[in-house]
This record gives sequence, structure tokens and C-alpha cells, in this order.
Amino acid sequence: MKKNFAFEKMNYILLIAGVVVIILGFILMTGAPTTEQAYNPDIFSTRRIVIGPMVALLGFISIIVAILWRTPSKSADKEEDTVPFYKRER
Repeated sequence: MKKNFAFEKMNYILLIAGVVVIILGFILMTGAPTTEQAYNPDIFSTRRIVIGPMVALLGFISIIVAILWRTPSKSADKEEDTVPFYKRER
């Protein structure tokens, strides 16, 4: 008896990759802050205001793709999908 799960192995792999990319984007945005005693011009660096957010955005997009990803089904699965659920044998 085959159980129908919402996600398959490939979905989980893509989800984990997306989370890793998001974490990498947030790491790229970190750095030393500007304090009252010292001004740090690094808060306006390209890495912190452009590259980091873009990497995090790519991670969020990849998670959306991972959720919507559907692997091609085999011919036996296609036949089962054409039968309405209320007419299937249990």
C-alpha cells in the first residue's frame, strides 16, 4: 500500500537548500554596527545592503519552487489519478 505524502524526497532536498541559502543571505548582512562612539561606514557596504538581501530573496524563491515542485509520475500513477477518489478501491 503506497502512502501519498504531500512532499517527496526532492521537495525536502530543495527546501533544505533554500533554508541554507536564506541563512547565508542573513550571514552576509551581518557586521559591526555603528555606535554613538564610532561611526562604521561598513553598514552601507554593497555586501550588506545589496548582495545579502538578494541571496536571501533567492532562498525564499527557491523555497516556493520546492513547495510547488512535482516530480513526473509514472504511467501507473497517471491511471490512478484519472479515477475519482470516491471510486477508488481502498
